[in-house]
Amino acid sequence: MSAFVLAFRNDPAVTATEDQVAAWGTWFQELGSAVTDMGSRVGATTLLGSSAGANALSGYVLVDAADLTAATALAEGCPGLSYGGSVEVGELIAM
Repeated sequence: MSAFVLAFRNDPAVTATEDQVAAWGTWFQELGSAVTDMGSRVGATTLLGSSAGANALSGYVLVDAADLTAATALAEGCPGLSYGGSVEVGELIAM
């Protein structure tokens, strides 16, 4: 197993509805033991570099998966994808 970060990105002007918040809770339960760190939601952000038009970081979670393909499969269930958000999946490298 390897560790991966699922970084959630969304328009900072979007406020999740109660149904969307409930969908996130359900999805996290479905992820079950793959979650190693529930991470956090992210508030105000500052973006440096050439990606100024990108969606802002809105949260993250750490998961264990067999490989990048398996981690991506976990991310495909993210509720934010249904309302314009995105998920960046990255393998964590031990230091």
